[in-house]
Amino acid sequence: MDKSISRQANSCTVYFDGACPICRREIATYQKWRGASDITWLDASRCDEQVLGADLDRRSALARLHVRNAQGELVEGAAAFVELWAHLPALSWLVPFISSRPVIRILDLLYDVFLRIRPLWRRTGSK
Repeated sequence: MDKSISRQANSCTVYFDGACPICRREIATYQKWRGASDITWLDASRCDEQVLGADLDRRSALARLHVRNAQGELVEGAAAFVELWAHLPALSWLVPFISSRPVIRILDLLYDVFLRIRPLWRRTGSK
């Protein structure tokens, strides 16, 4: 089985937009950190759409960060970052401070602002 799509036990799967230079750079940074080898990283701009799962289409996967937790639940936006960061020791210490519902709402508002300006950097079809 292709290692890029195999699911590790007690891990998560991160669906990211590899055609977005900012997103690609951020994910590349995470991939260098301790804990990253236990995470499945899927570039939603390049993978076969069926790999995303029945509950996630390519358009949605490219619109904002999605993470599937070890239990198979799909989360998006700020909650997806919290799930991802929980698996990276360098950032996991933040999780107790940012995982409450009110903080997630605030972070989602900030993420939505970023998503509105992100198309300025996203180059369709770039690899």
